[in-house]
Amino acid sequence: MEENIKKGTTTLGLVCKDGVILAADRRATAGGMIVGKKTEKIQLINGDFAVTLAGTVSDAQLMVKLIKAELKLKEIRTGRKASVKEAANLLGGMLYENIRRMSMIPGIAHFLLGGTDTSGFYLYDLFPDGSVTLVDDFISSGSGSVFAYGVLESNYKKDMTTDEAIKLAIKAVNSALQRDTASGNGIDIVKINKDGIKKVFEQEINARIKE
Repeated sequence: MEENIKKGTTTLGLVCKDGVILAADRRATAGGMIVGKKTEKIQLINGDFAVTLAGTVSDAQLMVKLIKAELKLKEIRTGRKASVKEAANLLGGMLYENIRRMSMIPGIAHFLLGGTDTSGFYLYDLFPDGSVTLVDDFISSGSGSVFAYGVLESNYKKDMTTDEAIKLAIKAVNSALQRDTASGNGIDIVKINKDGIKKVFEQEINARIKE
């Protein structure tokens, strides 16, 4: 049961002129208790797509496994890779069904999906109710998002590069870590551009926090 109710987080996504940045903290909580300090809240779906996780851990983990399998099947059947929009709509349909399924535990999972395809790079907000929204600037989710938004609203620029966005993402998540008790224990960041997906090294993140 404890694994099912882990929650509390800060995740965010930024759209840049040369890619997309996803960031998240590492703490998982159950009520007032910290039950995980190394939770990986950014999951790679394949070489082109990645998602951030917020909400009920068991639901989020299951949705990630299902979308990985469905996208692989789709690629085999069609002979081509799915676009970011197709992946977002497929995951949105899964969330729609998940939250409306009768269960003793509410099925709540919120994803930010970043990806790249032949037409460019994109960021989608996938709300627990199954709604799919294309984001053209920035988005944050989780209990610490109110603090992250304060930083993003005042510092985000439409034409910023991924390197500039990484600095902003660190600043935004770190602000949540200072004020939100459900967020903490470090920051993970992933960069998505035309070359695919790359995780930002922890040493670089820590160095930029100290700047």
